Amino acid sequence: MANPVILTVDDDPVVSRAVARDVRRRYGDRYRVVRANSGPEALDALREIKLRGEQVALLLADHRMPEMTGIEFLEAAMDVFPAARRVLLTAYADTDAAIEAINVVDLDYYLLKPWHPPEEKLYPVLDTLLEAWAASPDAALAELRVVGHRWSAPSFKVRDFLARNLVPYRWLLVDEPEGARLLDAAGATEADLPLVVTAEGKTMMAPSQTELAALAGLTVSPATDFYDLVVVGGGPAGLGSAVYGASEGLRTVLVERRATGGQAGQSSRIENYLGFPDGVSGAQLTDRARRQATKFGAELLSTREVVGLSPAGSARLLRFDDGSEIAAHTVVLATGVSYRVLDAPGLSDFTGRGVFYGSTATEAPSCVDQDVYIVGGANSAGQAAVHFSRYASRVHLLIRGADLTASMSRYLIDQLERIDRITVHPHTTVVGGSGEDHLRELTLCDARTGRTRTVPTSWLFIFIGAEPRTDWLDGLVVRDQRGFIVTGPDLLTGRRRPAGWPLGRDPYHLETSLPGVFAAGDVRAQSVKRVASAVGEGAMAVSLVHRYLEAQ
Repeated sequence: MANPVILTVDDDPVVSRAVARDVRRRYGDRYRVVRANSGPEALDALREIKLRGEQVALLLADHRMPEMTGIEFLEAAMDVFPAARRVLLTAYADTDAAIEAINVVDLDYYLLKPWHPPEEKLYPVLDTLLEAWAASPDAALAELRVVGHRWSAPSFKVRDFLARNLVPYRWLLVDEPEGARLLDAAGATEADLPLVVTAEGKTMMAPSQTELAALAGLTVSPATDFYDLVVVGGGPAGLGSAVYGASEGLRTVLVERRATGGQAGQSSRIENYLGFPDGVSGAQLTDRARRQATKFGAELLSTREVVGLSPAGSARLLRFDDGSEIAAHTVVLATGVSYRVLDAPGLSDFTGRGVFYGSTATEAPSCVDQDVYIVGGANSAGQAAVHFSRYASRVHLLIRGADLTASMSRYLIDQLERIDRITVHPHTTVVGGSGEDHLRELTLCDARTGRTRTVPTSWLFIFIGAEPRTDWLDGLVVRDQRGFIVTGPDLLTGRRRPAGWPLGRDPYHLETSLPGVFAAGDVRAQSVKRVASAVGEGAMAVSLVHRYLEAQ
């Protein structure tokens, strides 16, 4: 396979040659350096690279270009090579534009002119970005092609899984010429869809998530059968535990049933996370946390669901849904929460076909010039509304209350009020949905008057409430009435320890009613439902794990 590409674009021929020269001098033996003199020329080059099946590792664009600014180019380039690292080259006077680019195109870095000496001001930055790209799944995997129906729930599940795991793929409709040709070449029919085709020509029809994970180079089997620490759940709390556990020398494995990042990983923009004053996307934060965990030696297992937990002497035994088991000295439960199902007539028929739970990045580009409806009044719903407003003609945010102040952060409310395309509908609920092959209409009800109305739309995104996935822990650890795991001092009743507690001490702060098993993040009762809090609890759980191990 050809070397991956580093593309530089600058309308000043002298600067363009200088940038390409410096980049080629350092990286020319491992990467193919392509130089363009304008944004449109660079986009043409990217499309040609795409057709040849090559990969792009880094985009380095000057900001001030007459036909297309650097920000405009990088935004367009995201649609062609979304995993490429993005750098904006700018003058000191344009730093505001660079900050804007962080919000618009998930800019990885901006460099000020002049960048000399490159050994100090250019290469250290590019080294870090290229290392990050090389550690991502697409660095070792040529692009997958997925053929399916536009309004097919199985096709959506494949695309959503690949997108959430940051695996690059090309989506082809079966009624398009190329999709039909691939289907015919695979000897398949429309009944076999979705079809996944690798760069080497291997085909898989209606693959499972485990099969997709194997194709993407994700780890699905543990390296050993015993660990110091097993982390169940790959959201912010679980990733926090994995990073701190592995960095402090514990043999650590993180087990995730779908995709790391959890609900936070689906967020288009998290703006109140410490250390990111201009915000960070959930995918970007997840990618960095995953790389950090693996850097310290943690194993990350994908598409593995834990269905059982039991004590085995001083060890804790975890059982997977396929019957296999692993054991560990300690466990951190960080399974997070799931969005509640919206119980309205007709909606369940269209899940994955116009009705979606959470923000799905795969669907946003398909909403161009259409009306999108979002149910929910918390931060996740607000972040989704901002994201979809970049594509949809209008975004309708439906909330049960009178306003957003009780459930949404102030900064996000202010942001929604500044976007003309977003309309908030108070006291409004969805009471029905209808369609044929996909959602076509919603029935809305005004709770104040009881009046209903029907609106045409093919897009409903639901963010209502949160339910912990803890049924598999029934009878093993204490849970509250809603299923959240009770920990630490909350387990004590009149200073009495929980029934069956075998130790001569009280449970540690995040410890469950089963010694050596801790809970962190949203799954824990009374936790603060914020990304930063979840990461903090994940880290704190590891310090308590050390205390537990030292006492054994």
